[in-house]
Formats: sequence, structure tokens, C-alpha cells
Amino acid sequence: MELITTAVLIVLLLVLLGSGVWIGLALAGVAWIAMELFTSRSVGDSMAVTIWGTTSSWTLTALPLFIWMGEILFRTKLSEDMFKGLAPWLERLPGRLLHTNIIGCTIFAAVSGSSAATCATIGKMTLPELKKRGYPEDITIGTLAGAGTLGLLIPPSIIMIVYGATASVSIAQLFIAGVLPGLLLAGLFMAYTIVWALIHPGAIPPPDASTTFFQVYASRHLIPVVTLIAAVLGSIYAGIATATEAAALGVVGALIIAGGQGELSWRNLRDSLLGATRLYCMIALILAGAAFLTLSMGYIGLPRQLAEWIGGLGLSPLALILALMVFYVILGCFLDGISMVVLTMGVILPTVERAGIDLIWFGIYVVLVVEMAQITPPVGFNLFVLQGMTKKEITWIGKQAAPMFALMVVAVLLIWFFPGIITWLPKQMS
Repeated sequence: MELITTAVLIVLLLVLLGSGVWIGLALAGVAWIAMELFTSRSVGDSMAVTIWGTTSSWTLTALPLFIWMGEILFRTKLSEDMFKGLAPWLERLPGRLLHTNIIGCTIFAAVSGSSAATCATIGKMTLPELKKRGYPEDITIGTLAGAGTLGLLIPPSIIMIVYGATASVSIAQLFIAGVLPGLLLAGLFMAYTIVWALIHPGAIPPPDASTTFFQVYASRHLIPVVTLIAAVLGSIYAGIATATEAAALGVVGALIIAGGQGELSWRNLRDSLLGATRLYCMIALILAGAAFLTLSMGYIGLPRQLAEWIGGLGLSPLALILALMVFYVILGCFLDGISMVVLTMGVILPTVERAGIDLIWFGIYVVLVVEMAQITPPVGFNLFVLQGMTKKEITWIGKQAAPMFALMVVAVLLIWFFPGIITWLPKQMS
């Protein structure tokens, strides 16, 4: 019965999306129909309370602020300066400026804690510049889709906090445990970009000749960007500001730097604010629809029933990890990452503990597979963010992100066979 219900809801969602209904409304519509058909709950009250609770979250205020910060950077010389500073250092690396997507997301991931904010902010800076310089659009969008997910893995991460509270493990240890896997995943993305560039040598614009002196001299263009990121990062890690307060600091810092460059005109300020508002409204509608769908799935009991079914199969530890990876990717077709963690941990954790799997290790594993769901249609948030910025078909964007998805599977296998990638730093911390 559960499989039939799941299949019906998937088909219904695909039909709504294919007919051109807005994504957030499609999610909410499927949730409404699911509750009407399969539960006895009051749909109207549940929808109102859930959507209000989701969109009025204080934690969520960091998202529009980080998007606005990216819009400001996009409309000033800061994004151009970042390329001027990075370009000479990347000229000898196959793929050249394609790596700015990955490097930028890796740095910004340590600021936002949000996959959507990381993807949107870095995308606002890199996509126009790479297009202007003649880089292929497919690999540009593919690397950004994958690297944007690092916002969940590199601390601080909201999902890590949710998991730590649910599993009763140290959030500080989870944060430090996410550093090396995050750098590993960024390294895999860069390695793929290098291989792709070697296979397609004619697709990358020719390099500019540069000396070491010129490389060092060009690095002066990075000072404003590095200063801004250091201020935001420093305020978080020093315990001075929360992520939301740091996001506000980032906006103020971006405005100050833009003013110092003479780029802070009324038109730029207005356009950046309107651009951030439009993009956030798109994301907020999706979040609201996903929250209502999460509630309806919880009432029906699908996540719990599927998790109990997996727990009852009696799998070996490796088979259990691979099965859970498939389970979470499928679940990600319906739910956002935090909802997946909240709804399933109560059933999954006892099974994981019986298998002798370290809960710190499992926490990072869960974040990694949730990252995979971020670039999996039809409810991959990073795909939606990129669709809003590029106006491309979601299936086309998903196709470009497929190699990054495969690299995440490789990362799961690497952390399984070499668990010290996750556990070494927390042990040193202890």
C-alpha cells in the first residue's frame, strides 16, 4: 500500500511540474491531495500553521541576507576583482577559471551553512563572468550545482545541529568532523574538472601568460573579497555573531566595500535589493510547499514505514549504508534535508547503533547523502536555485549535475573504507 501511495504521489508531482505549475505550488498541491485522500486531518489549518511556521523562522532570515550580499557583489567590481585575483593562479591548472565555482563555494560554505545560499551567492558572481569569458555553460552550471552542496557539509551547518540534537552527539565534534570530508569532496570536484578539461582541450579559452610577480601583484584584487569573508567567518567562529547576524554583517561589509569602490549608486542598491527579493521569494515558496509536503508525508507515515522496512532487512553494515543512501536520495524527491533527518532518525539510529556504526561518522554520512538529494530531481533545491538564475529546464540542469552526484557516491565509499577522514579530527579534539 505504501509503495502504491508513493508511486501515485510521485506521478502526480511530475504531472504538475510538467504542466508548468510553479514548483512551490506543485509541492503544496500534492501535499493537499495526499492529506485529503490518505488522512483524516484538517488540511486548511495544517497548511496555514506549517507554511507560517516555516516562512517566519528566524534561522531562515540568513538566506535572503546572504542572497542580497551576493547580489551586491554581482553588481559591483568585487566579482570582477575576484576573477582578476584568481585567474593568474589558475591559468596553469587544466580547467582554469572553472575552478572558481568550486573554490568560491568551498570558502563561502564556511560562512552560510546553507546549500541554497552558497549556490545562489557564488552563482551570482561566477556565472556571468564565466559566460562573458567564453566558458562552456554545461560544465559551468554542473560544477556550481555540485559545489553549492558544500554549504551543508563544511561547518557551520544547520543540518549538523539538527542531527546532533536528535542523536545526542557533540555538535562541536560534528562541525570539526565535517572539515576534511568537505575538502575531500571539493578536491574530487576539482579533479573531475581537470580531467574534463584534458578530454575537451578546445572547450576552455586559451590561457594568458603570467609571471610569478604578476600573480602576486594580481592578488591585491582579492583583498576586498577575502576581507569580507574573513569578517563574516571570524564573527561566527569567534562566537561574536550567529549565522544570521553574520549574514547582516556581510551585507553591511559588501555595501561599505561597494561604496569605497564608487559602485554604490541608488540604481545598484535598488536592483540588488529587488533581485534578492525575487530570488528569495522563489526559494521561500518552494520551502513553504516542501514544509507542507513534509507534514503530509509525516501524517501518512511514509518516511517511518520505509525506514522500518529497511531496518528489518537484516543487512550487513556496508549494505545498510548503501541501502540508506538510496533511501535518502529517493526521500529527497519529496522532502528537504532537515525534514529527512527529523522524520527518520528515530527509527534509523537504533538500527545504525546495532550495526556498530559510529554516530559522529554517521552524522557526516547523512549530511553527505542529503547533499546528493540537493541535486536530484524533482525536489533538488540547488537545481531550483540554478533554474531561477539561468531559466534552463530542470532536467537539463540535473543532467549537468549528474557527474557531481556520481562523485558524491565515490565520497561515500571513500569515507566508508577510510573512516579516519571523518573521525581523525574529532579524536584530536577530544
